[in-house]
Amino acid sequence: MRRAPTTSEAILWTALRGKKLDGVKFRRQHLVGPFIVDFCAASHRLIVEIDGSVHANPHRAATDARRDEYLRRTHRILRISAALVEEAPTRALEMIRDELGKSLPGI
Repeated sequence: MRRAPTTSEAILWTALRGKKLDGVKFRRQHLVGPFIVDFCAASHRLIVEIDGSVHANPHRAATDARRDEYLRRTHRILRISAALVEEAPTRALEMIRDELGKSLPGI
């Protein structure tokens, strides 16, 4: 997955890698429990998932919901559409920045 990122993942990784966003370290294709997440800022317990058209499938939505339920035990999850990342990457980064500023309740 790291060798063949989607266009939206490549765009976002270029903006996040090397602590470019507010000095926060992100990892890509990071293992959290039994799942691999698109991007993770462990210091902020934030997972960023890029959702392409495949996530609109009702079966996939149910799978995503079960996965998110597990991940939300320890992390916040921000889902951003691939189209938004490709069409308005600055807006996608603003959304991530907003989430970085929030605390995780109960943890």
